Amino acid sequence: MRHLVLRLASPLIAFGGETIDNQGVIRDFPALSMLTGLIANALGWDRAEDALHNRLQQRLRMGTVLEPMARRQRSADAERLVDFQTAQLSAADRAWTTWGEPEKRGSGSGSYAGPHLRYRHYHAELTAWVALYLDPMDEAPTLDAVACALDRPVRPLFIGRKPCLPSGRLVAGWQEAEHVLGALQAWVRQLPAGAQGWRAQWPEGQGELRSDRRSSLCDERNWTSGMHGGWRPVREGLLMAPEPA
Repeated sequence: MRHLVLRLASPLIAFGGETIDNQGVIRDFPALSMLTGLIANALGWDRAEDALHNRLQQRLRMGTVLEPMARRQRSADAERLVDFQTAQLSAADRAWTTWGEPEKRGSGSGSYAGPHLRYRHYHAELTAWVALYLDPMDEAPTLDAVACALDRPVRPLFIGRKPCLPSGRLVAGWQEAEHVLGALQAWVRQLPAGAQGWRAQWPEGQGELRSDRRSSLCDERNWTSGMHGGWRPVREGLLMAPEPA
């Protein structure tokens, strides 16, 4: 089976998790809903096209492998950072959007009466590879159409949040494998060896490792209501570099 491999790399990346009060926390791995939104944005879909988003998310099978810490340029203390943000918008304020033109608010006094304080968490200097395919493969959009859209997106792309612009081409290549875990294993064999191994996450039923662990993840979005809900089983494990011949 053919898998599309993406390289997610940026000075700042936000694999968003559940927002708690004014804390925009992050997870170690990208959510299924994030990849769905990234692809949909590249295809130029409007967020109101909820049926297209829901179907794409339903078809998406993806796994992720993270670059070992030893290969990063920064120290362990710089692995994550928290950005303190404060803003107060009025009805006359305009905001940049990915549609290529400014968006202004309607009549009224603005979105709130006082400054809005929030904290947004980010990964710093992180690189992640994502292996994915679509099931069924012959339904539109096809995997080839997704790859073309990511190379020539209708709108600018970002990895989790608007400040997180990709530092390079997202499409890294193609990988033949029986399942998602197999695609990740084959891909890391092409990368410089790391004694620490590569942390990986992939869907249940898409391969197993002897020392992996199974957990449940809430990372699917109902694109009609805009809410996240439900749980899907995933596996996490460490992919080690093969022994030298």
